[in-house]
Amino acid sequence: MRIGLRTIKTAVASILSMLLANALNLLYAPAAGIIAILSVGNTKKASLYTGLGRLASLAIATAISFVCFQVIGYNAIAFGIYLLFFIPISATFNLTDGIVVNSVLVTHYMMERSYSVPLLINELLLMSIGVGFALAFNLYMPNIEKQLKEDQEKIEDSFRHILSGMAAMLNHPPRDTLKKSCDKLLIFIREGQQRAQMYQENQWQVEDAYYEEYFSMRRTQVRMLSDMVQLLDGIQVEEVLVEDLRLLLNFTAATFDEDNDGTEILKRIDLVYQVYRSKTLPQNREEFENRARLFQFLQSFKSFIEIKAEFSKSVTK
Repeated sequence: MRIGLRTIKTAVASILSMLLANALNLLYAPAAGIIAILSVGNTKKASLYTGLGRLASLAIATAISFVCFQVIGYNAIAFGIYLLFFIPISATFNLTDGIVVNSVLVTHYMMERSYSVPLLINELLLMSIGVGFALAFNLYMPNIEKQLKEDQEKIEDSFRHILSGMAAMLNHPPRDTLKKSCDKLLIFIREGQQRAQMYQENQWQVEDAYYEEYFSMRRTQVRMLSDMVQLLDGIQVEEVLVEDLRLLLNFTAATFDEDNDGTEILKRIDLVYQVYRSKTLPQNREEFENRARLFQFLQSFKSFIEIKAEFSKSVTK
Protein backbone atom coordinates (compact mmCIF):
# COMPACT_ATOMS: atom_id res chain seq x y z
CA MET A 1 0.00 0.00 0.00
CA ARG A 2 1.39 3.38 -1.03
CA ILE A 3 0.31 6.60 0.69
CA GLY A 4 0.82 9.55 -1.65
CA LEU A 5 1.38 13.23 -0.91
CA ARG A 6 -2.18 14.18 -1.86
CA THR A 7 -3.57 11.58 0.56
CA ILE A 8 -1.46 12.97 3.39
CA LYS A 9 -2.49 16.56 2.61
CA THR A 10 -6.14 15.56 2.43
CA ALA A 11 -6.04 13.77 5.78
CA VAL A 12 -4.23 16.60 7.60
CA ALA A 13 -6.44 19.30 6.04
CA SER A 14 -9.54 17.38 7.11
CA ILE A 15 -8.30 16.94 10.69
CA LEU A 16 -7.36 20.60 11.09
CA SER A 17 -10.65 21.74 9.56
CA MET A 18 -12.69 19.72 12.06
CA LEU A 19 -10.51 20.80 15.00
CA LEU A 20 -10.88 24.48 14.09
CA ALA A 21 -14.63 24.14 13.55
CA ASN A 22 -14.94 22.46 16.96
CA ALA A 23 -12.79 25.14 18.57
CA LEU A 24 -15.16 27.78 17.18
CA ASN A 25 -18.14 25.81 18.52
CA LEU A 26 -19.68 25.55 15.08
CA LEU A 27 -22.69 23.34 14.50
CA TYR A 28 -22.02 20.22 12.38
CA ALA A 29 -18.26 20.73 12.71
CA PRO A 30 -17.35 17.43 10.94
CA ALA A 31 -18.78 18.91 7.73
CA ALA A 32 -15.73 21.20 7.55
CA GLY A 33 -13.52 18.13 7.34
CA ILE A 34 -15.64 16.63 4.56
CA ILE A 35 -15.45 19.89 2.63
CA ALA A 36 -11.66 19.86 2.98
CA ILE A 37 -11.52 16.29 1.61
CA LEU A 38 -13.56 17.28 -1.42
CA SER A 39 -11.57 20.46 -2.04
CA VAL A 40 -7.99 19.15 -2.20
CA GLY A 41 -7.28 19.05 -5.94
CA ASN A 42 -4.45 17.81 -8.12
CA THR A 43 -3.16 21.31 -8.79
CA LYS A 44 -3.10 24.75 -7.18
CA LYS A 45 -5.44 26.30 -9.73
CA ALA A 46 -7.85 23.38 -9.56
CA SER A 47 -8.15 23.81 -5.78
CA LEU A 48 -8.57 27.58 -6.05
CA TYR A 49 -11.27 27.40 -8.71
CA THR A 50 -13.06 24.59 -6.88
CA GLY A 51 -13.03 26.54 -3.61
CA LEU A 52 -14.29 29.78 -5.13
CA GLY A 53 -16.94 27.87 -7.06
CA ARG A 54 -18.23 26.19 -3.91
CA LEU A 55 -18.50 29.49 -2.08
CA ALA A 56 -20.53 30.93 -4.96
CA SER A 57 -22.57 27.73 -5.10
CA LEU A 58 -23.33 28.03 -1.39
CA ALA A 59 -24.96 31.42 -1.92
CA ILE A 60 -27.13 30.01 -4.71
CA ALA A 61 -28.06 26.91 -2.71
CA THR A 62 -28.99 29.03 0.30
CA ALA A 63 -31.24 31.32 -1.74
CA ILE A 64 -33.06 28.48 -3.53
CA SER A 65 -33.49 26.35 -0.42
CA PHE A 66 -34.79 29.34 1.55
CA VAL A 67 -37.61 29.86 -0.95
CA CYS A 68 -38.44 26.14 -1.08
CA PHE A 69 -38.46 25.63 2.69
CA GLN A 70 -40.44 28.81 3.35
CA VAL A 71 -43.12 27.94 0.78
CA ILE A 72 -43.39 24.16 1.22
CA GLY A 73 -41.96 23.61 4.68
CA TYR A 74 -38.85 22.03 6.15
CA ASN A 75 -39.37 18.55 4.75
CA ALA A 76 -38.09 16.06 2.18
CA ILE A 77 -40.45 17.29 -0.53
CA ALA A 78 -39.09 20.82 -0.24
CA PHE A 79 -35.55 19.45 -0.36
CA GLY A 80 -36.39 17.54 -3.54
CA ILE A 81 -37.89 20.65 -5.14
CA TYR A 82 -34.72 22.54 -4.16
CA LEU A 83 -32.63 19.94 -6.02
CA LEU A 84 -34.83 20.25 -9.11
CA PHE A 85 -33.79 23.91 -9.36
CA PHE A 86 -30.30 23.83 -7.86
CA ILE A 87 -28.80 21.07 -10.02
CA PRO A 88 -29.62 22.56 -13.47
CA ILE A 89 -28.66 26.06 -12.29
CA SER A 90 -25.31 24.70 -11.06
CA ALA A 91 -24.75 22.96 -14.39
CA THR A 92 -25.57 26.17 -16.26
CA PHE A 93 -22.94 28.14 -14.35
CA ASN A 94 -20.40 25.27 -14.32
CA LEU A 95 -20.70 24.86 -10.54
CA THR A 96 -21.49 21.14 -10.44
CA ASP A 97 -18.62 20.47 -8.01
CA GLY A 98 -20.64 22.23 -5.34
CA ILE A 99 -23.87 20.28 -5.72
CA VAL A 100 -23.16 17.52 -3.21
CA VAL A 101 -21.33 19.45 -0.52
CA ASN A 102 -23.74 22.41 -0.55
CA SER A 103 -26.74 20.14 -0.51
CA VAL A 104 -25.34 18.65 2.69
CA LEU A 105 -25.10 22.14 4.15
CA VAL A 106 -28.68 22.83 3.06
CA THR A 107 -29.83 19.86 5.17
CA HIS A 108 -28.49 21.77 8.18
CA TYR A 109 -31.05 24.49 7.47
CA MET A 110 -33.72 21.84 7.18
CA MET A 111 -32.80 20.16 10.46
CA GLU A 112 -32.49 23.46 12.32
CA ARG A 113 -35.67 24.78 10.63
CA SER A 114 -34.05 28.16 10.51
CA TYR A 115 -32.21 30.68 8.36
CA SER A 116 -31.06 32.84 11.22
CA VAL A 117 -27.97 35.00 10.76
CA PRO A 118 -25.88 32.88 13.20
CA LEU A 119 -26.75 29.72 11.24
CA LEU A 120 -25.91 31.38 7.92
CA ILE A 121 -22.57 32.46 9.36
CA ASN A 122 -22.07 28.93 10.71
CA GLU A 123 -22.48 27.40 7.22
CA LEU A 124 -20.27 30.02 5.62
CA LEU A 125 -17.54 29.33 8.19
CA LEU A 126 -17.78 25.57 7.64
CA MET A 127 -17.28 26.09 3.93
CA SER A 128 -14.53 28.68 4.37
CA ILE A 129 -12.58 26.55 6.84
CA GLY A 130 -12.71 23.42 4.69
CA VAL A 131 -11.83 25.26 1.49
CA GLY A 132 -9.21 27.37 3.26
CA PHE A 133 -7.23 24.44 4.63
CA ALA A 134 -7.46 22.65 1.28
CA LEU A 135 -6.01 25.70 -0.47
CA ALA A 136 -3.32 26.14 2.17
CA PHE A 137 -2.08 22.58 1.83
CA ASN A 138 -2.19 22.76 -1.95
CA LEU A 139 0.14 25.74 -1.97
CA TYR A 140 2.93 23.17 -1.91
CA MET A 141 3.19 21.09 -5.03
CA PRO A 142 6.29 19.15 -6.08
CA ASN A 143 8.07 20.83 -8.99
CA ILE A 144 7.93 18.31 -11.82
CA GLU A 145 9.89 20.40 -14.31
CA LYS A 146 12.93 18.18 -13.83
CA GLN A 147 10.83 15.15 -14.77
CA LEU A 148 9.49 16.98 -17.84
CA LYS A 149 13.05 17.63 -19.01
CA GLU A 150 13.89 13.97 -18.48
CA ASP A 151 10.78 13.06 -20.49
CA GLN A 152 12.00 15.30 -23.29
CA GLU A 153 15.41 13.60 -23.33
CA LYS A 154 13.78 10.17 -23.55
CA ILE A 155 11.53 11.34 -26.37
CA GLU A 156 14.43 12.83 -28.34
CA ASP A 157 16.39 9.60 -27.91
CA SER A 158 13.42 7.53 -29.10
CA PHE A 159 13.04 9.70 -32.20
CA ARG A 160 16.75 9.29 -32.96
CA HIS A 161 16.43 5.52 -32.61
CA ILE A 162 13.40 5.35 -34.93
CA LEU A 163 14.98 7.62 -37.56
CA SER A 164 18.18 5.55 -37.54
CA GLY A 165 16.08 2.41 -37.90
CA MET A 166 14.22 3.91 -40.85
CA ALA A 167 17.52 4.74 -42.54
CA ALA A 168 18.72 1.16 -42.07
CA MET A 169 15.47 -0.37 -43.33
CA LEU A 170 15.05 1.98 -46.28
CA ASN A 171 14.72 -0.10 -49.46
CA HIS A 172 14.64 -3.27 -47.34
CA PRO A 173 11.57 -5.09 -45.98
CA PRO A 174 10.98 -3.48 -42.57
CA ARG A 175 10.11 -5.37 -39.43
CA ASP A 176 7.38 -4.53 -36.95
CA THR A 177 9.88 -3.19 -34.43
CA LEU A 178 9.71 0.38 -35.76
CA LYS A 179 5.90 0.44 -35.68
CA LYS A 180 5.93 -0.86 -32.11
CA SER A 181 8.52 1.77 -31.17
CA CYS A 182 6.23 4.49 -32.58
CA ASP A 183 3.25 3.15 -30.64
CA LYS A 184 5.22 3.05 -27.37
CA LEU A 185 6.56 6.54 -27.97
CA LEU A 186 3.04 7.88 -28.59
CA ILE A 187 1.85 6.46 -25.25
CA PHE A 188 4.84 7.98 -23.44
CA ILE A 189 4.24 11.39 -25.06
CA ARG A 190 0.59 11.34 -23.96
CA GLU A 191 1.70 10.70 -20.38
CA GLY A 192 4.24 13.51 -20.62
CA GLN A 193 1.56 15.85 -21.96
CA GLN A 194 -0.61 15.12 -18.92
CA ARG A 195 2.32 15.94 -16.63
CA ALA A 196 2.91 19.15 -18.61
CA GLN A 197 -0.72 20.18 -18.10
CA MET A 198 -0.37 19.57 -14.37
CA TYR A 199 2.84 21.62 -14.31
CA GLN A 200 1.10 24.50 -16.06
CA GLU A 201 -1.85 24.35 -13.64
CA ASN A 202 0.57 24.80 -10.74
CA GLN A 203 1.98 28.08 -12.04
CA TRP A 204 0.33 31.12 -10.44
CA GLN A 205 1.98 34.01 -12.24
CA VAL A 206 2.99 32.76 -15.68
CA GLU A 207 0.97 30.76 -18.17
CA ASP A 208 3.94 28.56 -19.03
CA ALA A 209 2.55 26.51 -21.90
CA TYR A 210 5.91 25.60 -23.45
CA TYR A 211 6.01 22.01 -22.23
CA GLU A 212 2.41 21.28 -23.09
CA GLU A 213 2.88 22.67 -26.60
CA TYR A 214 6.16 20.77 -26.95
CA PHE A 215 4.53 17.42 -26.16
CA SER A 216 1.63 18.25 -28.48
CA MET A 217 4.11 18.97 -31.29
CA ARG A 218 6.00 15.72 -30.71
CA ARG A 219 2.71 13.84 -30.56
CA THR A 220 1.83 15.09 -34.04
CA GLN A 221 5.30 14.18 -35.27
CA VAL A 222 5.24 10.63 -33.98
CA ARG A 223 1.90 10.00 -35.68
CA MET A 224 3.40 11.19 -38.94
CA LEU A 225 6.47 9.05 -38.31
CA SER A 226 4.24 6.02 -37.86
CA ASP A 227 2.69 6.66 -41.29
CA MET A 228 6.16 6.98 -42.80
CA VAL A 229 7.16 3.61 -41.33
CA GLN A 230 4.22 2.03 -43.15
CA LEU A 231 5.36 3.63 -46.40
CA LEU A 232 8.73 1.88 -46.09
CA ASP A 233 7.10 -1.45 -46.87
CA GLY A 234 6.24 -0.35 -50.41
CA ILE A 235 9.60 1.21 -51.34
CA GLN A 236 11.67 -1.12 -53.54
CA VAL A 237 13.92 0.87 -55.87
CA GLU A 238 17.51 0.88 -57.06
CA GLU A 239 19.88 1.44 -54.16
CA VAL A 240 21.35 4.50 -55.82
CA LEU A 241 17.95 6.22 -55.53
CA VAL A 242 17.87 6.00 -51.73
CA GLU A 243 21.46 6.83 -50.87
CA ASP A 244 20.80 10.55 -50.42
CA LEU A 245 17.61 9.92 -48.46
CA ARG A 246 19.41 7.47 -46.18
CA LEU A 247 22.10 10.07 -45.51
CA LEU A 248 19.37 12.61 -44.78
CA LEU A 249 17.67 10.31 -42.25
CA ASN A 250 20.97 9.55 -40.52
CA PHE A 251 21.85 13.25 -40.38
CA THR A 252 18.45 14.02 -38.86
CA ALA A 253 18.88 11.25 -36.28
CA ALA A 254 22.32 12.56 -35.34
CA THR A 255 21.15 16.17 -34.95
CA PHE A 256 17.65 15.54 -33.59
CA ASP A 257 17.30 17.72 -30.53
CA GLU A 258 14.85 19.95 -28.67
CA ASP A 259 16.75 23.08 -29.76
CA ASN A 260 17.15 22.05 -33.42
CA ASP A 261 14.75 24.26 -35.40
CA GLY A 262 15.02 22.07 -38.52
CA THR A 263 16.37 24.82 -40.80
CA GLU A 264 19.46 22.90 -41.89
CA ILE A 265 17.47 19.70 -42.39
CA LEU A 266 14.95 21.50 -44.63
CA LYS A 267 17.84 22.76 -46.77
CA ARG A 268 19.13 19.22 -47.15
CA ILE A 269 15.64 18.01 -48.06
CA ASP A 270 15.53 20.55 -50.90
CA LEU A 271 18.88 19.23 -52.13
CA VAL A 272 17.52 15.69 -52.16
CA TYR A 273 14.53 16.93 -54.19
CA GLN A 274 16.94 18.41 -56.72
CA VAL A 275 18.83 15.13 -56.96
CA TYR A 276 15.61 13.22 -57.64
CA ARG A 277 14.57 15.68 -60.32
CA SER A 278 17.87 15.07 -62.11
CA LYS A 279 17.37 11.30 -62.22
CA THR A 280 16.21 9.55 -65.37
CA LEU A 281 12.46 8.99 -65.65
CA PRO A 282 10.90 5.62 -64.67
CA GLN A 283 10.88 3.09 -67.50
CA ASN A 284 7.76 1.10 -66.50
CA ARG A 285 4.66 1.22 -64.32
CA GLU A 286 6.22 -0.71 -61.42
CA GLU A 287 9.22 1.58 -61.31
CA PHE A 288 6.93 4.60 -61.48
CA GLU A 289 4.85 3.40 -58.53
CA ASN A 290 7.96 2.71 -56.44
CA ARG A 291 9.35 6.15 -57.25
CA ALA A 292 5.99 7.66 -56.30
CA ARG A 293 6.12 5.99 -52.89
CA LEU A 294 9.65 7.22 -52.40
CA PHE A 295 8.58 10.76 -53.31
CA GLN A 296 5.60 10.51 -50.94
CA PHE A 297 7.95 9.40 -48.17
CA LEU A 298 10.18 12.42 -48.79
CA GLN A 299 7.18 14.76 -48.77
CA SER A 300 5.98 13.29 -45.48
CA PHE A 301 9.44 13.66 -44.04
CA LYS A 302 9.52 17.31 -45.06
CA SER A 303 6.18 17.88 -43.33
CA PHE A 304 7.58 16.07 -40.29
CA ILE A 305 10.46 18.57 -40.08
CA GLU A 306 8.26 21.58 -40.88
CA ILE A 307 6.14 20.81 -37.80
CA LYS A 308 9.20 21.36 -35.60
CA ALA A 309 10.29 24.42 -37.61
CA GLU A 310 6.89 26.07 -37.10
CA PHE A 311 6.96 25.19 -33.41
CA SER A 312 10.40 26.80 -33.01
CA LYS A 313 9.14 30.01 -34.61
CA SER A 314 5.95 30.25 -32.55
CA VAL A 315 7.21 29.26 -29.11
CA THR A 316 9.83 30.97 -27.03
CA LYS A 317 11.12 28.80 -24.22
